[in-house]
Amino acid sequence: MSSRSQAIADILTRAIIDHRLVPGCKLGERELAEIFDVSRIVVRQSLIRLADDGLAQIERNRGAFVARPSMQEALEIYDALTLVEQGVAAQLSDRLGPAGWAELRQHVERQRQAVASGNDALADVLGQEFHTVFVRLSRNKVMQEIHAQLVRRTTLLRSLITADFDYCNLLDDHARVIDLLEKGRLKQAMELIDMHHRSVVRGYIMDRQVFPELTPREALEPYLDGKSGEPPKPAPRKKAGENGAARAHAHVHASK
Repeated sequence: MSSRSQAIADILTRAIIDHRLVPGCKLGERELAEIFDVSRIVVRQSLIRLADDGLAQIERNRGAFVARPSMQEALEIYDALTLVEQGVAAQLSDRLGPAGWAELRQHVERQRQAVASGNDALADVLGQEFHTVFVRLSRNKVMQEIHAQLVRRTTLLRSLITADFDYCNLLDDHARVIDLLEKGRLKQAMELIDMHHRSVVRGYIMDRQVFPELTPREALEPYLDGKSGEPPKPAPRKKAGENGAARAHAHVHASK
C-alpha cells in the first residue's frame, strides 16, 4: 500500500474512533477521491486496509461502508481480547519485575483519583489505557499488534453503545488482577480477566442513534489540509431522550 493510501486509511480510522464516521456510513470511492484529491485506486487501497482491520465492510456491487458490528461480534471481539490478555498475564506472572508492578499500580492509582474526583471522562480514558499498558509490559510485539488490532475493532462498538457501568468495580478489577498476578495466583487472575471483559460487553446497548450522522465531507473536514494541529472534537452524543431512551454514561474499555 502506498504512503498516501496509508495516510488516508489512518484519517478514516481516526474519524471512526472520534465517532465522526458512524457504523453504516457509505464510504464512496468517488466521493473520497474528491475529498482527498487522489485517484480511486488510492482510495480503494485505503478501504481494503480498513476492511482488513474490521472497520469497514466491502460489499459486491454496493461499495464500502463503515462496519456495523452485531452483539455476537462484540462477544467474539472481547473473547479474543480475553485470550490475548490471559496469555500476557501468564507471561507477566513469571517475568515482570518491581518496576513493572509499580507502573501498573501507579496507573490504577491515577484511575482511582479520577473516579474519586468524579472525572468520568478521564477515568474512562485511563481505564482503556490500563489494558494497553498491561499488554505492553509483556514486551511481546506480536501480542501488542494483535491486541491493537482488536482494540481498533472496539472503536465501532463505542459508536453504537450506551452503557451504565460501575467505575469503582471496573477499577477494582484492575487492582485485583495486579494483586493476584504478583502473588502468583495466575488461575484466579485469568478468571478475573474473563469476568471483567464479560461485564463490559454485557453493558453494551446497540443503538445507531447515539451519535449524529455526518456526511463524509463533514466528518473528514477537520482532518484535512493541515488544520491547526489540534485533534478534532468527537461528534457529540445525543442528549438523553432524543431517540426515546434515557442515556447513561458510557464507560467503554476500548482496550479490552
